[in-house]
Amino acid sequence: MSWIRRDFLIGGASALAYMRGVRINAAPRFPDNPFKLGVASGEPTQDGFVLWTRLAPFPFDEMSGMPLEPVVVEWQVSSDEGMSKVVAKGSTIADPTMGHSIHVEVSGLEPHRYYWYQFRTGSEISPKGRTRTLPMAGGSIDAARIGVVSCQKYEDGYFTGFRHLSREDIDLVVHLGDYIYEKKGKFYKTRTHHGGTCYTLEEYRARYAQYKMDADLQAAHAAHPWAVSFDDHEVVNDYAGADEGNSDPTDEMTYRRTAAYQAYYENMPLRRSAIPNGPYIKLFRRLHFGNLLAINILDTRQYRSEQPCYAGKKVERCDEVFDQKAAMLGKAQEKWLYDGLRSSSTRWNTLAQQVIVAPRQLSENRYSMDKWDGYEIPRRRLIGALGDGHVSNPIILSGDNHRHWVAELRSKPEDQETPVIATEYIGGSIASRGDGSEMTNSGRRILKLNPHFKYFCDQRGYLLCTITPAQWRTDYRIMRYVERPGAPIETRISFVTENGRPGAIQV
Repeated sequence: MSWIRRDFLIGGASALAYMRGVRINAAPRFPDNPFKLGVASGEPTQDGFVLWTRLAPFPFDEMSGMPLEPVVVEWQVSSDEGMSKVVAKGSTIADPTMGHSIHVEVSGLEPHRYYWYQFRTGSEISPKGRTRTLPMAGGSIDAARIGVVSCQKYEDGYFTGFRHLSREDIDLVVHLGDYIYEKKGKFYKTRTHHGGTCYTLEEYRARYAQYKMDADLQAAHAAHPWAVSFDDHEVVNDYAGADEGNSDPTDEMTYRRTAAYQAYYENMPLRRSAIPNGPYIKLFRRLHFGNLLAINILDTRQYRSEQPCYAGKKVERCDEVFDQKAAMLGKAQEKWLYDGLRSSSTRWNTLAQQVIVAPRQLSENRYSMDKWDGYEIPRRRLIGALGDGHVSNPIILSGDNHRHWVAELRSKPEDQETPVIATEYIGGSIASRGDGSEMTNSGRRILKLNPHFKYFCDQRGYLLCTITPAQWRTDYRIMRYVERPGAPIETRISFVTENGRPGAIQV
């Protein structure tokens, strides 16, 4: 492929206006390929999207092998895969203070169509990526297809699922968190983390680099636009943001969150509105597929209060579970969510969030306090908002748990005689927990204790959701192994939720 107009906008106005008085390298030379971390797109709208890359010729070296100076990066978008019909182009700056990442916000394009994109810096040209705009706001569409992924612990297995995901016919990938895992490498695992446990910005950057150098993950990013939110391992396991490092600038957790959030932004295809402000980052937002589907992307980690009765993963619920002041989403996010749900005019309204909402006894009267089971009053508010009759077809998408589940959420969650108000589809991990098995003793026990749970599988994979005006269909796309590469994928089971009839029906 020959680059269209080799001199377009080099050192152009967008670059020159960036940092007056700061030397900007408009014709950089690199000791090796600077696009080793691949390309990505995300945050689609009806007329555009975000394009992402991060320059890193030596990803594990200090500054990733880049000079300590801003570098010009050119980009272009084409309506054909051969890049001969350029519809948008420009230049931007890869800033060393942001890890030489770029986030180009493209607009002015046609709705609901594919586009291809590519970057150039100096004489180096990136791989091509494909992306897609959303349908016209409020317009009628026949179907939307989304892939739902989470939990990709590099050490536990290969990212074969992402290779399969790259080949799916979908409009969007929704990532529900645990994109990286922060702990130091363990040499007995399938693959080994580079370096120690992440605390500093440089350490988090290097961990993202290791994950992003995976060819299967790069393929999934290059094939589809993504919408992302984090869970806990992007910072540290089981952290509760509202309780850790929010008010004390000398707190170790404040420093760690600041580093982790910046690294997350640097490595995700996010808009400028998500640039972190110290130990804070705004990630809750909403995407619309015409009048068919609204996706509310939530953050259940940053604003939550400390987990109650916390003596382990499986405990009896104590009085703190019913604390009126407890928070899962925080006041601002709750108001935004519930106001949006009440005013929504779409046929389907989805909550894309991290931890299991439906009550789940792990053994008799024992629960995980890191899930919504530890936050009963916030859960009751959520149930009230979903079940007040104003929300059309609520669907909850959840991750975190590493296993595949299907659950029905009732108006009084632990009373099987009350009506179902929402369906919860819980996706298993891409790699976390390794191969696993289709059924386990704990899975049988949990299904018996929780009759509102309809399915369990402890193997790896993702969800493929097809939404039409008549129904929501979730295919559980599952692999039998990930501890060696090349596993085939299959639709192990499928469930549908019919328009106007909450609940999961196996098909």
